[in-house]
Amino acid sequence: MNSIIMSFKDVTFTYTPDDQSVRPAVADLSFSIEEGEWIALVGHNGSGKSTIAKLMNGLLFPQAGEVTAMNLTMSEESLWDIRSQMGMVFQNPDNQFVGATVQDDVAFALENNGVPHEEMVVRVKESLRQVKMEEFLDHEPHHLSGGQKQRVAIAGALALRPRLLILDEATSMLDPQGRMEVIETIRELREETGLTVISITHDLEEAALADRIIVMNAGRKHKEGTPEEVFLTGNELTTLGLDLPFAMRMTHLLREAGVQVLGEHMTEDELVEELWTFYSKK
Repeated sequence: MNSIIMSFKDVTFTYTPDDQSVRPAVADLSFSIEEGEWIALVGHNGSGKSTIAKLMNGLLFPQAGEVTAMNLTMSEESLWDIRSQMGMVFQNPDNQFVGATVQDDVAFALENNGVPHEEMVVRVKESLRQVKMEEFLDHEPHHLSGGQKQRVAIAGALALRPRLLILDEATSMLDPQGRMEVIETIRELREETGLTVISITHDLEEAALADRIIVMNAGRKHKEGTPEEVFLTGNELTTLGLDLPFAMRMTHLLREAGVQVLGEHMTEDELVEELWTFYSKK
């Protein structure tokens, strides 16, 4: 059994703790994440996702409850030990670039951490290879597409060799092609390295690829389970302001139109496969 890499236990955080009339941003939240898992944390704007991200990386500390990561309780004393094993990729890739070239940018955090030059060169090339951006070593970041920029940002996080990668709305500003590039990169990385991934998102297409989904609403955990278990509550999710994955919406529309569809399909490929198999027998 894998070890627990991060957990929240009865965590509550309020931005105005002295005002009892204000609802906590996060209330009585408990969950745990095993090493090697891909967890998607989903919810509409205002559900508590951004606050959870800040609690995960120690930008905020809970007023009640406990956050643990890497077998350490999150505190001022343990913060840097925890962060040294954690990589983060944020929403806007343009806000993350500091280097004149792609390799300069990936090397930036390594320089700050005192990694020797010879090892730095190896890590930069390896992390860019992992995200299929090694050919862009000397390119200027502002000439890249949105998806390419995020893949470089992921490479910068991977170069630190983290145990845990947190994606905080990392695909929300990308076009469909860029979003697909980044999601596919993460999927392949997990297969290759066994990296633990926490994806904080409102995109259920992205969440469908995770091992487990945690649905947030009004600062509280609304539901937790596999993508199949969570998506079976379809109408319940739409009332929370979340859109079902395209393949599931299409499955429901086909049924309403009288087309026989047996499964609840997470992906377009699954839906096409069932339709093709069923109607090719007729």
